[in-house]
Amino acid sequence: MAVVKATSADVKILARLLRAEAEGEGDLGMLMVGNVGIKSNPWKLH
Repeated sequence: MAVVKATSADVKILARLLRAEAEGEGDLGMLMVGNVGIKSNPWKLH
């Protein structure tokens, strides 16, 4: 799993995005959406 530099505000925003995108998909679905979000993020957080 990638290590990403992030502030607590970044983590809160990512958590909100994951919930909005994949809440109905369960934990694994949210993990998969998060992995795609990190790998393709436009902010280059890593």
